[in-house]
Amino acid sequence: MKNSGTFNVTTHGDREIVVTRLFDAPRKLVFDAYTKPELIKRWLLGPNGWSMPVCEVDLRVGGKYRYVWKSDADGHEMGMGGVYREVLPPERIVLTEVFDEAWYPGEAVDTIVLVERTGQTTLTQTILYNSRETRDAVLKSPMQRGMAASYDRLEKFLPSLGSEALSA
Repeated sequence: MKNSGTFNVTTHGDREIVVTRLFDAPRKLVFDAYTKPELIKRWLLGPNGWSMPVCEVDLRVGGKYRYVWKSDADGHEMGMGGVYREVLPPERIVLTEVFDEAWYPGEAVDTIVLVERTGQTTLTQTILYNSRETRDAVLKSPMQRGMAASYDRLEKFLPSLGSEALSA
């Protein structure tokens, strides 16, 4: 898989997947790209050929979010949503995730931590599943490929976001 070499997926304990990615951008820009619908729709698309017609974010504890992706090729849609459990701008977000067409049982809990050092931001996303079997099934899915493609797209998008933020 081609990416900048800063994307890594590991496991922790029996039920967690830990994804890390380094971005050459300040933490505030990465946080904004992760939390503002108009920005999310530009990069969180998985493999090429998908769009995001629905992106709703109520960024507060107890607030909900909803994403719907659509395949440009056949119109197939995939939706998911959840609830924000913790929001600490610009460094930490904890949220649940549940897919409309559940391809694994129950909900997962995502913890996203952003750490900035010398203008670069390391994103660490820990995803907690309800069982080892669920975690292992997710690892065998195309999840890693989709995340890597989205993060590569974000990496290319962040410099323009920095320019837009500076000119705003």
